[in-house]
Amino acid sequence: MRKYHQGFTLIELVVVIAIIGILAATALPRYINLQTQARAAKAQAIYGAVRSASALARANCMVDLAGLTTPATCTTTAGTTNMDGTAVAMINQYPAANVALVSGTGGILLAAQLNPATDAITATQSGTTVTIDINGGTAGTCSVTYTEATAGPVAPFITPTTSGC
Repeated sequence: MRKYHQGFTLIELVVVIAIIGILAATALPRYINLQTQARAAKAQAIYGAVRSASALARANCMVDLAGLTTPATCTTTAGTTNMDGTAVAMINQYPAANVALVSGTGGILLAAQLNPATDAITATQSGTTVTIDINGGTAGTCSVTYTEATAGPVAPFITPTTSGC
């Protein structure tokens, strides 16, 4: 009677492990690169959201200044403007640079509907500048910076930085 062998030989196991190792070595850098690209794309999307929210808030403020809404709450230097039922704080006819998320005091984050608790971002305020860092990237080098308007109707300075995503 013949004896049947069961299982794999040592050589077969080594070959399979080597093939899996090679596949993992080629797939891992691609996976890491996808994460980098995703964070950079998120920074660009937040940049677009902040620019759009700033422009829409300015348009709402202009409507207030033209006397087309009652009561007019936005002035040439301060006030608030109504965006989707939320009062956004304004400075020089553009959203204020602050990280508050409360109606009436919230600025650019409130206008752009960005929430650090749910959007995987970290927002910090330094004077008249708000920096929105993308979680997972290097702080300050994977971010969007919003510097509020210094005089109306000069637009705020908004810049994306994706070198450290």
